Amino acid sequence: MVRFAAYQGKPLGLPTILARLLLACLAAMPAGFALASSSALTPQTTQAGIRKPDPEALLIEVYQDLGSNRLQDAQAKADALVAAYPNFRLGHLVQGDLLMMHARPVESFGAISNAPAGKLKDLRAEAMVRIRSLQERPNPNLIPKPVLQVSDDQKIVLVVDTSRARMFVYTNQDGQLKLLTDYYISHGRDGVNKSREGDQRTPIGVYYVNARIPGPKLPDFYGTGALPLNYPNEWDKRNGRGGSGIWLHGTPADNFSRPPLSSDGCVVLANPDLQSLYATAEVGKTVVVISENVQFIDKAEWNKEKTSVNSFMDQWQQDMEAVNPDKLLSNYSQNFRSGIGESLSTWFGRQQKALNGARPSSIKLRDLSLYRYPGSEDTIVSTFVQETSVGKNKNAIRKRQYWQREGSQWKIVYEGNV
Repeated sequence: MVRFAAYQGKPLGLPTILARLLLACLAAMPAGFALASSSALTPQTTQAGIRKPDPEALLIEVYQDLGSNRLQDAQAKADALVAAYPNFRLGHLVQGDLLMMHARPVESFGAISNAPAGKLKDLRAEAMVRIRSLQERPNPNLIPKPVLQVSDDQKIVLVVDTSRARMFVYTNQDGQLKLLTDYYISHGRDGVNKSREGDQRTPIGVYYVNARIPGPKLPDFYGTGALPLNYPNEWDKRNGRGGSGIWLHGTPADNFSRPPLSSDGCVVLANPDLQSLYATAEVGKTVVVISENVQFIDKAEWNKEKTSVNSFMDQWQQDMEAVNPDKLLSNYSQNFRSGIGESLSTWFGRQQKALNGARPSSIKLRDLSLYRYPGSEDTIVSTFVQETSVGKNKNAIRKRQYWQREGSQWKIVYEGNV
């Protein structure tokens, strides 16, 4: 595992208690992350095509100016932030703190605010999360550990790290991941590991965008649009997790962003960020990996793990073509359960009966994707198109498998059509 990436910036030097809060955030920088500069962030483009300054870039620059004792420059940028995004409540909070700094030291976020205690607490939480995460970005040479292989038809991969309140957007360039950008997100009020309806938690797992709902068809609460996910997926159902309606969506028109812990379980983004995702997300193809704490690995380790997983996928494919059912059966776990709860013997017998004594003459796998399941290090989910030839008959079926490590071997514990 790669530890610290190169430090690309300098510590902030505010001579106040506020500075110590900021520096405490920076001191907790995790492995595989580096300090981001504002140049890494891009301008926002509205639906009307108007380019506006990136709010997070301005926020970073405000604190960089303060660290260099350029209070007037910081004030000018905070004013510009509020002017460009009048519904960015955190921007107003920062602007108020800067105004107060002209008169006396500021000892906490929101020193000038007369907002209710609960709202002020939420804004302070957002400020602390943003300052920490905005100044950390994954080293672009590292790869999120859950993503083992992306298929040719997956253009982007979305990786959500709930502990950092951040979504990392990767593009697929000939099977190689490239970090495109990252966004601040909000998630469940009661944290993660959703298990039942109404628990106000965000699920941990590997999900697919399964619909696109434009903003005009939704209440204002959901912002400029929504991308529903396939929660509960096959793994959730197997493990008795309930609930539904987990979406990626935007914010109401009067609020640029929400506190880190504020949704009923959905992943919520600022409307400009949701709009960018909406334009590129593809139903049934775009993957959303939601993890509580994403780890990042170098390409050498990534290639090693991908090769290892592909080896047992290849073995399963070869055994599918073999004439020995026992050899094929050895790829499956005794803990196997089908989507309707069948045991391995019942499900496997049904599969063999469907063949009616015929054996596949050729089996090919294409559009293979492999993901290590977040929260379960010894679980891998594979999705692929299986092209089967039996005599003169040919068919193609999209399938999904869940593999688990049992001792030194990997075994299939679920298999079904998508």
